[in-house]
Amino acid sequence: MRAFLYFSDFIVPFIMFYIVIYGFFNRADVYENFLTGVKEGFRIVIKIAPTMVALLVSIGIFRTSGALDFVSGLLEPVGELLRIPAEVLPVFLVRIFSSSAAVSFVLDIFKEFGPDSSIGMMVSIMMSCTETVIYTITIYYMSIHVTKTRWTLPGALSAALAGAVASVVITGLVL
Repeated sequence: MRAFLYFSDFIVPFIMFYIVIYGFFNRADVYENFLTGVKEGFRIVIKIAPTMVALLVSIGIFRTSGALDFVSGLLEPVGELLRIPAEVLPVFLVRIFSSSAAVSFVLDIFKEFGPDSSIGMMVSIMMSCTETVIYTITIYYMSIHVTKTRWTLPGALSAALAGAVASVVITGLVL
């Protein structure tokens, strides 16, 4: 185990060194290719920035307007059926849209219940078992100009629900 920890310290520099050596032997201009990639990355960031701002503003409005509490209240019977505590539902709902907003809810839960509580462990596991569905679909599909998500959204939402249920099951097994 200790050797693995030391290995992990050197893996990123090793991969970077490997790329430079590989490019050198293939007579590629590694630095110019790197700069081209950085320029393309900036173009993508500039292209998706309005979407990011709109997403973050809409989440703020959703939270401060009380709509999040209302929707969480509507989902409370479903949460009880799945054994998801009412305090966890807002984390799950916001996590679908934004990871950073969900982290603020997680920190609130940590302050109120503690990170070692069952609810604290549940939201921690939920954060690692779920993905920011809307954010990911928006960013990735927008960057490659996909306009029809087809089955991506229902599949991703099903996976997020499975992650939430898995966090309840895992928490029950651990505690």
